[in-house]
Amino acid sequence: MLAVFARRCNPLSLPKAGYQVGLTALLLFAGAGSVHDATALNQTRTLSFHHTHSGEDLTVTFKREGRYDEGALKQLNHFLRDWRSQDETVMDRHLFDILWDVYNDVGGKQPIQIISAYRAPATNAMLRRRSSGVARHSQHMLGHAMDFFIPGVPLEQIRYAGLRLQRGGVGFYPTSGSPFVHLDTGSIRHW
Repeated sequence: MLAVFARRCNPLSLPKAGYQVGLTALLLFAGAGSVHDATALNQTRTLSFHHTHSGEDLTVTFKREGRYDEGALKQLNHFLRDWRSQDETVMDRHLFDILWDVYNDVGGKQPIQIISAYRAPATNAMLRRRSSGVARHSQHMLGHAMDFFIPGVPLEQIRYAGLRLQRGGVGFYPTSGSPFVHLDTGSIRHW
């Protein structure tokens, strides 16, 4: 397909340097997705966590050879439960891919420190009464969000890694009682 485009493009209508730059950019743009897709197809992905409220630790391989491990996802659903009410939900599996990409982008070495993941509606309502920073229709209530930090990695680096991905919401809370970054699988936005 790219060869057909290159043949149809009249090199005489563009200055030689412009033609070469344009064709190079087109080839890089077209090839970038396929290289990423090819490398991601058969990946095995493991993450380590520490939950700051429950004190629990978990290391789990959630993807094996490019396929989600359903047993591992169930472990994650339990681990990321609402620590106040003990209610569980089915967490969005794509959140773990985003987290894995961010963790690798920033060169994380220590377990991810979980501040908050799933929140039951009653918990979310209670938190809204205490703080204006809690959304009425929070992605946390859908199992689509996580608040966390990575020891040894500046919060700004985590935030920028999430923003570069352009795969969901990125919140930045550097002055919170326990500073954290929020990632979710909702619409692309940041605050």
